[in-house]
Amino acid sequence: MGSFSEAEIAYLKGQKLGRLATINDAGEPQIAPVGFRYNAATDTIDIGGHGIGASVKYRNVQRRPMVAFVVDDVLAPWQPRGIEIRGRAEALTTGGKDIMDSFDDELIRIHPTRIIGWGVESDKRRNSRNVVGA
Repeated sequence: MGSFSEAEIAYLKGQKLGRLATINDAGEPQIAPVGFRYNAATDTIDIGGHGIGASVKYRNVQRRPMVAFVVDDVLAPWQPRGIEIRGRAEALTTGGKDIMDSFDDELIRIHPTRIIGWGVESDKRRNSRNVVGA
């Protein structure tokens, strides 16, 4: 069994934009909107983009690999839902073009250690769990 539930995977596959939080050289949080995909082969979140290899977030991950990633939205009339993924990230030199041909080759890969979801599962309650083996 993977880190994510079937409902979480379906939700992630239906979204295009998330926010990645990294830690900069001063020890301060830095957050950026990013394109992403759920990678079923590695059970990870892969983040790519244009110029990602030269970005602050990429350098932050190289120096401090602990990150948080949030994907969320609100359905009418007022049904917030989303997933926060905390984990260890890698700054990889290849794989970005697998997300989208026009992306740079570099990518950031997040290995989840904790997943917090709200409104995604059928019971719509907030749930939180540590990932086994992380």
